[in-house]
Amino acid sequence: MQQWCDLFFRLAVDTDRGLLVPVIRDVDKKNILQLALELKALAQKARDHKIAPDEMVGGNFTLSNLGGIGGTHFTPILNWPQLAILGAGRASLQPVYIDSALERRLLLPLSLTYDHRIIDGAEGIRFLRQVIDYLENPFRIALEETNS
Repeated sequence: MQQWCDLFFRLAVDTDRGLLVPVIRDVDKKNILQLALELKALAQKARDHKIAPDEMVGGNFTLSNLGGIGGTHFTPILNWPQLAILGAGRASLQPVYIDSALERRLLLPLSLTYDHRIIDGAEGIRFLRQVIDYLENPFRIALEETNS
């Protein structure tokens, strides 16, 4: 991933107390399985009212997913000092043309908001294209981790 999101990652978690945003630290030093396990554990701690204040401090990139509660498209708002936030809506099967043939494909709406003082538009879209490529070809993550 690009340098501007390699340290701390914030995850928006919907709880009965409202939105809580725990931080996963040292994202660049963990593999996808470690991140998934830590993400699951932090989200559960937030929902169980066991998250500590220091577990919600810091972070330069946030992932927000409104798809799980029915949101389709939205514009995530950047909270300073964050550098960027990626919003995911609800995935849905849509008709698309692939090589002149109409096929049903699962589409996931994504919105990336970033601080243009730090990240230029070209860098932002390259990052988003890389995220999309990983979502379309998840085996690439494992291959890149093996080659690192």
